Amino acid sequence: MSRGRRLLVETILLVVAAIVLAVILRTFLAEAFRIPSSSMEPQLNVGDRVIVSRTAYKLHDPRRGDVVVFDCPPAAGCTDPPKPNLLVRGVHTVMEAVLLREPQPEEYIKRVIGLPGETVEGRDGLVWINGKPLDEPYLPVGTRTSDFGPVVVEPERLWLMGDNRGNSSDSRVFGQVDQDTIVGRAILRVWPPWRTAFL
Repeated sequence: MSRGRRLLVETILLVVAAIVLAVILRTFLAEAFRIPSSSMEPQLNVGDRVIVSRTAYKLHDPRRGDVVVFDCPPAAGCTDPPKPNLLVRGVHTVMEAVLLREPQPEEYIKRVIGLPGETVEGRDGLVWINGKPLDEPYLPVGTRTSDFGPVVVEPERLWLMGDNRGNSSDSRVFGQVDQDTIVGRAILRVWPPWRTAFL
């Protein structure tokens, strides 16, 4: 085999290996997620990219204050898009893994506010947990939360809210979220590079 042909084969093998590794990482460990709305401003703006850990909740339960990505709840009016054939799905998975294509299923990103068994309420511009006002240092000064509840969070469910309380479709709209619909925990903002930060 000539040197040029050997170099071509090695290059192709390296590219294929890189794509396979990207798919494995995206499927089992972590993936990039593009912020689709203003519901988490000012911490996360439209177009920001975050790294979402798929393993975080295999190690511990969700915690209050975590920022999570989850499947759009049925009560939010989401419908399952038609599924393409196996070959098309494979190509889409590869393209999503290397960030050449946006993921198609609708996913939301919000903050964990209420945990199973807790009573959550919006009153006097604040969130109350079990009758006590919740300290929310991640919100801009002067943020007011609309009145809701009280609501008792059911087992295996979470009460999720956006930081942009005046412009967020969250548990106040679509109710409690099943924990098994959580894709993962957002752990790092990576884009734009000058706003890189842990979440």
